Amino acid sequence: MRLCQIWRRFWRHNEGSSLLEFAFAAPIVILVVAAIIDFMMVIFVTSLLEGGLQSASRFGRTGAVPAGMTREAMIQQLIADSTIGLVDINQVTIETKVYPCFDAIGQPEPFIDNNPANGSYDVGEPYTDVNGNGTWDSDMASAGLGNPGDVVRYDLRYDWAALTPIIGKFFGPNGKIPLAVSVAVRNEPFSFSLPLVTGPAGPGTTGC
Repeated sequence: MRLCQIWRRFWRHNEGSSLLEFAFAAPIVILVVAAIIDFMMVIFVTSLLEGGLQSASRFGRTGAVPAGMTREAMIQQLIADSTIGLVDINQVTIETKVYPCFDAIGQPEPFIDNNPANGSYDVGEPYTDVNGNGTWDSDMASAGLGNPGDVVRYDLRYDWAALTPIIGKFFGPNGKIPLAVSVAVRNEPFSFSLPLVTGPAGPGTTGC
């Protein structure tokens, strides 16, 4: 009988219940808030990178060479300025690929699919060496910022360190979230010419 009374008293006793409930709920609430903050920062930084890359591509398409700087250095500087110090520009990877036209972006170099025709390039089949590197490529692009009238694709990659490491583990290795943005533009017919990228002309066309 006495044991039952003790149990009933214990069951009805609710002092400290709020503290106990908070102890259970707090980690979940903190995790959700941290996730929201990190997610919003990823969106914000990605937007800054997109704006910076667009500014850089608009400059790159003019063919201008600033005094005391290269075109590549100016492009990097424009991106750094656009990210307001939130991005370590030294950790940003910027790659530029030159194509003859927009339709050629990401396309392989044209080739003649000789017998047996299998829809893919086989060693020895005739091809058009669009980028002039002496070998067939699954992407016809050449590196650089291009000549007047060329189409240039700008690709930017950056690993954003999550503000809370536990959130970063959900998105990528080492607590970092990989970000990537791209933009393609056609160079203006600027008045000076850079060295043309040429190669041995084989059968076929670029499709432009």
